[in-house]
Amino acid sequence: MRSPVRGLASSDGEEGSDRTPLLQSTPRVEAAPVCGSARYNLAVLAFFGFFVLYALRVNLSVALVDMIDSNTTLADNKTSKECAEHSAPIKVLHNQTGKRYQWDAETQGWILGSFFYGYIITQIPGGYIASKVGGKLLLGFGILGTAIFTLFTPVAADFGVGALIVLRALEGLGEGVTFPAMHAMWSSWAPPLERSKLLSISYAGAQLGTVISLPLSGIICFYMNWTYVFYLFGIVGIIWFILWILLVSDKPETHKAISRHEKEYILSSLKNQLSSQKSVPWVPMLKSLPLWAIVVAHFSYNWTFYTLLTLLPTYMKEILRFNVQENGLLSALPYFGCWLCMILSGQAADNLRAKWNFSTICVRRVFSLIGMIGPAVFLVAAGFIGCDYSLAVAFLTISTTLGGFCSSGFSINHLDIAPSTRLANGKPFSISLLLLMCLVPFSSRYSAKVKCKAGLSTINMDTETEATDK
Repeated sequence: MRSPVRGLASSDGEEGSDRTPLLQSTPRVEAAPVCGSARYNLAVLAFFGFFVLYALRVNLSVALVDMIDSNTTLADNKTSKECAEHSAPIKVLHNQTGKRYQWDAETQGWILGSFFYGYIITQIPGGYIASKVGGKLLLGFGILGTAIFTLFTPVAADFGVGALIVLRALEGLGEGVTFPAMHAMWSSWAPPLERSKLLSISYAGAQLGTVISLPLSGIICFYMNWTYVFYLFGIVGIIWFILWILLVSDKPETHKAISRHEKEYILSSLKNQLSSQKSVPWVPMLKSLPLWAIVVAHFSYNWTFYTLLTLLPTYMKEILRFNVQENGLLSALPYFGCWLCMILSGQAADNLRAKWNFSTICVRRVFSLIGMIGPAVFLVAAGFIGCDYSLAVAFLTISTTLGGFCSSGFSINHLDIAPSTRLANGKPFSISLLLLMCLVPFSSRYSAKVKCKAGLSTINMDTETEATDK
């Protein structure tokens, strides 16, 4: 790592290049004020959008625990009594008016995994559609569609497993376009030296949505019944959509309330990153080592992240034996830590680049390294602690928290290496490199289904053999 006082104008190859290593130098311009700015208002609204997005995604993970007849689960799971019952006595009776279903572990795996089969389909088309209709409409209607489908979840469950699986896949189709749409918008809105902050704020909403929705879903299931989980979050999604449509614009040039100073600041800072190329350079992209590095990084990180996101509540119930109320709260702890880490790491990354003169490639590498190695160490350690409940929760929390560093590492690196395309005929934006990266979630979704089928005991090494034999 270079000395903080070393300039960026040196000629030592990649490290001496500008903060966007594959593009030409970005000149320093006077930054527009942050307070009340249109770009940070966009970040805040995007924050709440991804809050809703992940709340709609993970609420079933908790609700499903309460939807299943416990006798079915116990008969299926050979490892459910590996750890002793330890939950504190409950003074308030658990509301059990919600309908229960006789779904075995394999069926539950299909239900939890079905969302992601829809999710992967619209990842790549999402980038192309964003260039045609705009990221604003695509992101807005993607979340609106998911919210409306969520409202019909109890009805689909009554129709049967097949209907619920189809509904969850349709929700995945709606959510699949959201990240490409958001990146399309940020390619026109995010000044290079504010990129880490703005994107970290936006995507931190996903972690906070998980933090809030997991315990809230548990509380709703406990005091009301599981159907209200889907009604509440579905209505919140519709409210967010109305605000998004009214307050957001695709580009600074079309925003009605943006100041002239801020508009000039954003456009001038992005000026040297615009490409005049009228077609997507697919062959050079496929030969790009930086692109494939991003693909591998996302593949590796998402494998763990989505497995835990989908199945952690089941692990808390079946292996660690927490009741539904404790389950939601403890399952949320890791994502609260990740949310804090994303916010702080975004600030740190841009400060290192703007004030300490670290190159973009150096910052991205260091943050990616911390965000990958740290979680791996603590997740592996969690497999050797047996039934130590406190230590299990602590290790899972630390592991997921450290993963937040990736939000300022490889997670936004495609915006660093891809030129923006801003043409009158509406060709794709800088998300062209993101599109290929988005193929990788398929394997982690498949992994989630298999692990659920095995009773999630793969997280606990002491019970892995039994689950596999099953």
